[in-house]
Amino acid sequence: MDFGPSDEPVALKILIAGGFGVGKTTLVGAISEIRPLRTEEVLSDRGIGIDDVDGVEGKTTTTVAMDFGRITIREGLVVYLFGTPGQERFWFMWDELSYGALGAVVLADTRRLTDCFPSIDYFEQRGTPFIVAVNCFDGADRHEAEDVRVALDLDMNVPVLLCDVRRRVSAKTVLVTLVEHSLRVLTASQS
Repeated sequence: MDFGPSDEPVALKILIAGGFGVGKTTLVGAISEIRPLRTEEVLSDRGIGIDDVDGVEGKTTTTVAMDFGRITIREGLVVYLFGTPGQERFWFMWDELSYGALGAVVLADTRRLTDCFPSIDYFEQRGTPFIVAVNCFDGADRHEAEDVRVALDLDMNVPVLLCDVRRRVSAKTVLVTLVEHSLRVLTASQS
């Protein structure tokens, strides 16, 4: 199929970031139309004293490079999802993964809320539009989105929403919120 200048395919890149064990791999898997590429490895003795598993003691694997998924919106419009590794020792990957991204979802876990600060700082420093999606884990205390905003000291223009990334419809709402926010930020910067 030949594509002319006005109908070239468009690919959007979205990052899924956050702390260790927050649900990045799960979100990509819940929404991707393809079987996601996952670079998970079993946690090993090398992570003892480095990886903080408080609150996620049942976690046995970790993403060591990225997760990758795809969503076709319509012919010629595709969204690529890149889940970032959550542990500090893998953060060197973020610069490559974030290049050309439309925006980012920062997943938060209220049991380990401070774990999302590095992601927030990263995207704020680079001017990358982002939202915060609080993954509501079973058994975790529930907090209102505005309470999370205050705890994270976020600007009022950064959307904060509650979600369950295991559910496709919830993951879809998160991504739609990010795209809408990114478009508002882009439009505002151009005027």
